[in-house]
This record gives sequence, C-alpha cells and structure tokens, in this order.
Amino acid sequence: MGPAKTYPQHAAAILRLGLPLIGGHLAQIAIGLTDTIMLGWYSVDALAAVALGSTLLYGFLVFGSGFAWAVMPMVATFEAEGDDTSVRRATRMGLWLSVTFSLLILPGLIWSESILRLMGQSETVARDVSVYLSIAGLGIMPALMVMVLKSYLAALERTQVVLWMTLFGAVANALANYALVFGNWGAPELGIRGAAIASIVSQLVMLMGVALYAQITLPQHALFRRLWRVDTQMLRRVFKLGWPIGLTALSETGLFAASAIMMGWLGTVPLAAHGIAAQLTAVMFMVHMGLSNVATIRAGNAYGRGDPEQMGRGALVVTMLSLGFAVVTVILYLAMPETLMSLFLEQDDPRRSEIIAVGVGLLVVAALFQLVDGAQVIALGLLRGVHDTRMPMIYAAVSYWIIGIPCSYFFGFGLGLEGIGIWLGLVFGLAVAAFLLSARFWIVTLRRLKAA
Repeated sequence: MGPAKTYPQHAAAILRLGLPLIGGHLAQIAIGLTDTIMLGWYSVDALAAVALGSTLLYGFLVFGSGFAWAVMPMVATFEAEGDDTSVRRATRMGLWLSVTFSLLILPGLIWSESILRLMGQSETVARDVSVYLSIAGLGIMPALMVMVLKSYLAALERTQVVLWMTLFGAVANALANYALVFGNWGAPELGIRGAAIASIVSQLVMLMGVALYAQITLPQHALFRRLWRVDTQMLRRVFKLGWPIGLTALSETGLFAASAIMMGWLGTVPLAAHGIAAQLTAVMFMVHMGLSNVATIRAGNAYGRGDPEQMGRGALVVTMLSLGFAVVTVILYLAMPETLMSLFLEQDDPRRSEIIAVGVGLLVVAALFQLVDGAQVIALGLLRGVHDTRMPMIYAAVSYWIIGIPCSYFFGFGLGLEGIGIWLGLVFGLAVAAFLLSARFWIVTLRRLKAA
C-alpha cells in the first residue's frame, strides 16, 4: 500500500493536481464568455439565438459527458493496480460510447427548427437557433472525445497538459469567432454560423492536441491501435458507471435552468441580476469542481491499492480545502457585492442601479450557496472515485427536482420573496444533496471499505 502520507503531504499533492484542473475549468468558462461578448457586439438577435442554442447544446453535452467522467475513476483505479491493458480498454470504450451518443442525438440537432416551434418559440428564433445547432451540433462528438481523453490524462496525473490544451482551445475559439462572426482577416462574415463554426474549430484543436500528446508520451497504452474493435465487456462496465453520472449532472443542470425560467417570470431586471450572480458563482464553483476531480482521482488510486485509511485522510484534506475556499468566497460576496455586480454592467445603463440592488440580495444568498455547493460536488467526486454512481444519481434527482425546484417556487412566489426566495430554494436543494452524498461517503462507503 506504500508509506502513509501526512495531512500536509496530502494537501501538497491535491494542490499540485488540482490547480491545473481548476485553470482548465476556468479556461472552458472563458470560451463561453468569449462567445457571449463577441455575439453581443455583433447583434442582440444573434446573441439571443446563440444563448438559447448553447443552453440546449450544453444540456446534451452534460448528459453525454457521463461516459467521459466514468473514465476518470476507472483509469485511476487501473493505474494504481498497474493494469495498463484495462487503462486502454476503459478509455477506448469511453470514446466508443461518446461517439455513439453523439450520432444518436445529431439528427435532433440538425432538424431542430420544428421541435423549437413546438416548444413555443417564434419562427425567427426557431430558425436562428436551428441554424446554430445544425452546425455547432457537429462539435458534440469531438467535444465528448476531448472530455474522455482529458479524463484519461487527469487520472494519470497529467493535469498540466489538460490545462494547456484547454487554453489553446480558448484562444482558437476567440480567433475563429473574431474572423468568422465579423468577417475579419479576409474571412466571410457569417454571424451565427461563424460562432457555430468557431466552436467546432476549438473542439478540433483540443482533440488533436490531447490525442497527439497521448500517442507520443504514453505509447505503452496504444490507445488508437485497432480503435475500431469493440470490447463488449468493458463497454458494459463504462456504460454502467457512466449513465448515472450523466443523469446526475443533468439533474443539477435542470435545477439551475428551472431557476432561470422562474427568474424570467419576475421580469428583465431580476433575470439580468440572476444572470450576473450565476456567472459569478459559476466562476467560483470551478475551484470546487477542480478539487472534486482530484478527489475522484485520488480516491480511485486508493481504491485500486486497497488503502481506505489513506483514502479517508485525502478525502478530509480535499474537503477542508474546498470549505476554506468557500469561506473566502463568502467573505468576498458579503464585503463587496456592489463592486462584483458592477463588473458586468455598463456605467450608463439606465437599469444599472435596479439590477445591482437585486443582485446584492442574491449574492447574500449565494454566500450560503457556496458552502453547500462545494460540499456536494466534493462528496460526489469522492463517490465516483470508488465507482459509486447509482445512489448519487437518485440523491441528486430527489434533492434537486423533488426538493430544490418546489422550494424555489414556494419561497419565490408562495411566500413572495421573489428572486431571493428562488435562490433560497437552490440552497435547500444543494444542502440536501450535500448532506446525503457526504453521509453516503463517510458513513456508508468508507466504513464498508475499512471493514472489508
């Protein structure tokens, strides 16, 4: 099992792995932010169409990403066992499942205009969104393949390359947007189509980068040799672990989508304030997400070594690091909410003071939000590390859909708390998830592993 590590040694190892992963997640957010800014410069209609289209695309991406996330704990466990063959098999079948998922959903994206009309969208919006989805949808396949290969590399503790490849993708996206949306540098002015093509370009750049890196630096795994051969046994294992992860992520995404819809019922100003507050919390959440990835990798390593004692020590350290960052974020939100909200607003915007007033209240609630959101994603990462995904899926569905969304509606509209009430409902849902997931890891899973 190797020598026992002290708590400071665990912290150093977690930060060494985690900081590049956090940077990679922030770079991924930068890609979406670049799209929003450039399309906002181009036209409001284009921005609205791509905002809706990218939201729908993200939902499919989140669901399909379950197979990529499943690769991370499996590779971490097989690596700890010294089983290079299984590392290759799991990664390959993650790629197989991601490609299959992409092909299954592609027709719905290409012919989405009629579906959007049935959902009540106007003819113009449905047409514009369909134009975006029919092109950007082609990028789902490389995007999911990139996620599989990033999970594979991260599980092997090669997190620096994950960061650099994501940064290259962000730069490629910005340059392609600038050229193709506006028609700069001799390129045609394609507007919405240009934004869709830019997203594909960024995904292909990242895919080529991570694939070449894996082929050159990890030849012992021979990932792409006879890639066309299906491995039904490992395919079943990756599918069994991955589909609950996808549904778990979709449950949480659905909670936030529902909150945005409810904020829209309150009007433009509350929705704008919600959008800014959600953007701020998303940036801070990337730190917890990076630490959660490290929790998955290190728990998977300990699981493969059969070392629950060190798993427990590492789990405690990563939980405390997440909590410490959450406390810093809480202080920031409470000390300077107006300043944070102002970063996203023009000085001469006539509704600036109204949006800031609503947003300040939301950030107060977001302070509570940070504590429970960090706790739930860390516990989720630890459970994935020990290949436990089925019960977390059920916990997520209950917490977010049966508790979170009804609480948001009740507090926001039943009690008349409006935006603050909707966000309190988010806190309740996430708090229940944090409690259930943490209890499952610390009280059920870890005790069972120690007793084995």
